[in-house]
Amino acid sequence: MKFALAGNPNSGKTTLFNALTGSTAHVGNWPGVTIDKKSGIYRKSAEKAEIIDLPGIYSLSPYSPEEIVSRNFLLGESPDCIINIVDATNLERNLYLTTQLMELDIPIVVALNMIDVVEKNKDTIDADGLSKILGVPVATISALKGTGIKELMDKGIEAVKRGRQAETVLKKSGAAVLISKIAALYGENKTKHPLFHAVKLIEDDEIEKENFPEIAIKAAALKAGTDTGIFEGDFEGYIADARYKYISAELPAAFKKAPKQGSLTKSDKIDKVLTHKVWGIPIFLVIMLAVFHITFSENFLFLGLFIPEGTFDHAIFGTDAINSPGVIIFNLMDWATVSLGEVIASLFPDPTWYASLINDGLLGGLFAVLSFVPQILVLFLFLSILEDSGYMARVAFIMDRAFRRFGLSGKAFMPLVMCFGCGVPGIMATRTLENEQERKRTIFLAPFFSCGAKLPIWAAFAGVFAHYRGLNAEFTVFSMYILGIAVAVISSFILKRTIIKGETPPFIMELPTYHLPQVKNTVIHLWEKLKHYVIRAGTIIAGAVVVIWFLTSFSFNIGAGLVEDSGDSILGVISNGLKWIFYPLGFGMGENGWKFVVATITGLLAKEVVVATMGIFAGMDGDEALETEGSELGDTPLGLMIISIGGVLGGLDIAVPAMFAFMAFNLLSVPCMAAVAAAKAEFKNNKWLWKAIAFWIITAYAVACVIFWLGVLYTLAWWVGLLATVGLAVLVVYGVRFAGALIDKKNGKTDKINIKELFLFKKIK
Repeated sequence: MKFALAGNPNSGKTTLFNALTGSTAHVGNWPGVTIDKKSGIYRKSAEKAEIIDLPGIYSLSPYSPEEIVSRNFLLGESPDCIINIVDATNLERNLYLTTQLMELDIPIVVALNMIDVVEKNKDTIDADGLSKILGVPVATISALKGTGIKELMDKGIEAVKRGRQAETVLKKSGAAVLISKIAALYGENKTKHPLFHAVKLIEDDEIEKENFPEIAIKAAALKAGTDTGIFEGDFEGYIADARYKYISAELPAAFKKAPKQGSLTKSDKIDKVLTHKVWGIPIFLVIMLAVFHITFSENFLFLGLFIPEGTFDHAIFGTDAINSPGVIIFNLMDWATVSLGEVIASLFPDPTWYASLINDGLLGGLFAVLSFVPQILVLFLFLSILEDSGYMARVAFIMDRAFRRFGLSGKAFMPLVMCFGCGVPGIMATRTLENEQERKRTIFLAPFFSCGAKLPIWAAFAGVFAHYRGLNAEFTVFSMYILGIAVAVISSFILKRTIIKGETPPFIMELPTYHLPQVKNTVIHLWEKLKHYVIRAGTIIAGAVVVIWFLTSFSFNIGAGLVEDSGDSILGVISNGLKWIFYPLGFGMGENGWKFVVATITGLLAKEVVVATMGIFAGMDGDEALETEGSELGDTPLGLMIISIGGVLGGLDIAVPAMFAFMAFNLLSVPCMAAVAAAKAEFKNNKWLWKAIAFWIITAYAVACVIFWLGVLYTLAWWVGLLATVGLAVLVVYGVRFAGALIDKKNGKTDKINIKELFLFKKIK
């Protein structure tokens, strides 16, 4: 048997899917998390049932890609039963979709979800009474707590055995006669689900008219003969109004709302603070900073301010301060990988090629990546909690209000927020955007939101910053996330004024009520992340590090054996010839500049390979690095190699500016190949893909260049850097306005460019 799971966004549909199938589908709190259908097997009945998780939709009208996906599946594949999950705390709006599903010749069972919240609010729902009103089985469940699931499936299986004939709530409306006449036309044509098609044709559904042109012509004649003032020319509006009138008239018999004890619910009271028009964004930034502090700080709870210097020095728990939980488990993982590496290295004491491959190549590269996995899991634990609680949906709301003027709507911001986890689903989620120009802009901006694969880079450099200059590790990581958002906002403004023009569409969304995250869903989410990194480490990264090891271990004269200096290797010779391209970015300078160039280029395959590549170089040069004096990093080869970035310029130590430039370039440049493939599939046009790739490279190069040279100026004198920053900001603002004016002139929207209006910020005519 095949069950289709359909419902509104934020109704708990994906949570129910997980409860039914034990699947590892990610649970989200915004429309568009489930872009494509997902399937799983329900095994707790005598007969196995396949559960198809359809995208969250508000109706079956073709207004968005999700609605088209769901509609095509229901009409084309005709599942045995539809499980219509309904948010029981918002019955009236949720039942609108139910009235549409009822017009299909498919058995339906309505799942009233969040019944525990209804009971907590002291409201009452008569499930049997609602079942009689709708004419379909109704079950009360709590997908979050897993209650009522078996009863729901039992009713669904029983409904499949009984079968069902389509019904419509419009049978007592003024459209009833017209519906029956048009349905008869479909019946003569032997079309499945004639009632559904008839109603859609009355609504002037474009897909319906395109698929059934002959019936559409006959229906148009029937509509012309019956429009006697009932429809007033707006057939779609009349049908929608008739559905809501039916729900409003019939629902009170089954639903009794408790008298209000106060004017605001708990969620409303929390939202007055968290979504405040002034404090909403600062609160979000503080929350994110707190998350990074728990994950990366070496001074948890700021205890280092009170602990006397020299009190204790522990490799795992900290030095004169207590490490954060994220750093503690990172140190444990690092200790484990180092210990394992030493054991394996002792098995290959001779300096042979295979010993170098295992110790310097595979172990050096893979351990460099895997040692950061615990911190990644800690970060995603907190992000998952924020998401499942309903807070991240509020982030989209407050960002819409702040960023609309820059060309980003809240709905576009939601796929971008998803990119904090992985860019691939984030790019795919742009399908939820109806506006073509906004969809393209969002794909262009997607790589700027730091994904989980980039986190090892930030973690590696943050640790070096903490030891090298005493900079807080959490601020280093936080700065990368803020930089990505800032560049995305500025880029959106530039794109909107230049190559991807178009107005920002309005944004309407329903905010879910706040609730405690479900432990099961959080564990599933973290397991997915862990599995993702282990699989990538065992496949893509392992393959990449072997290739990199080979290219850095042998010269063009392969028969000569292993090279003594990696700079003489195949990759060393090539990269030393290319590193001048990255001189303006700082990290291409210095004796080891070519190594950072190699790490950047290999990161195009997968961002985890950046750290893996540096791990290989650190392992190969480990003995030399350990002899370096004056290090504050505990003489770790990877840390010492990172410190060598940039070298010295005119007597100035430019390591810090070069480090930030390196991170900025890897944040903003071309994402991994999987994300590029996803972008290509969404663009459906190679021309736009190449435009996006060029945009990513140019943006990354320009921003990294600016960061490096501003950093150099600040290193020289703080006031010189400040003057340069102000001058650059003015140049960017007027440059964008001038470029927009040039494009307007080219497109014939203005005859000339008014320089006075440009500088006075008047509206350019």
